[in-house]
Amino acid sequence: LRKQARQLENELDLKLVSFSKLCTSYSSGRDGRRDRYSSDTTPLLNGSSQDRMFETMAVEIEQLLGKLTGINDKMAEYTNSAGVPSLNAALMHTLQRHRDILQDYTHEFHKTKANFLAIRERENLLGSVRKDIESYKSGSGVNNRRTELFLKEHEHLRNSDRLIEETISIAMATKENMTSQRGMLKSIQSKMNTLANRFPAVNSLIQRINLRKRRDSLILGGVIGVCTILLLLYAFH
Repeated sequence: LRKQARQLENELDLKLVSFSKLCTSYSSGRDGRRDRYSSDTTPLLNGSSQDRMFETMAVEIEQLLGKLTGINDKMAEYTNSAGVPSLNAALMHTLQRHRDILQDYTHEFHKTKANFLAIRERENLLGSVRKDIESYKSGSGVNNRRTELFLKEHEHLRNSDRLIEETISIAMATKENMTSQRGMLKSIQSKMNTLANRFPAVNSLIQRINLRKRRDSLILGGVIGVCTILLLLYAFH
């Protein structure tokens, strides 16, 4: 049983290495093709042969894992039998080692398989997207021209709306300025009316002052003349 287990483990090791190389070449080949050809019309890498090889190798590895699991089960039954009590510890250690190897191989197989399926699913999605882009680009020129005209017309309408909004905002600002100027003119007019109403009173006051000055001048002149006459009469008397 140990000889069969080692043989199956060697076969599994080789199969897993080839399986991992297949997945790696599948991913790098498609990435290189995308980097080399940037055109949308470039077809995807034909991976049908790689897909078939992947399916075949996956089935073979699953069969080998199943056989190795059966061998481990037989070794477990042998170690639990009553005929080998003295070798039980050593056999349990050997059995545990083979179980660990089986677990590692199983984990590596499922991990590689999951990575391959994820890469293939991603490539299928990218392929569908590229086909959609290609079909869109290969559409009729009339539809594309009509779409461009609609887009230009829509842009023109948006520009017209923006200009109308700017004109309305300018008109509103002008209206506010004119309203404020009208208020200022009204205040100036009221002040001028007040000053015009006050002017007659000022004129009458000035006239009264002038009349009083003339009266005072006449009185002063009369007093000076009388005094002069009196002095002359006194001097010649």
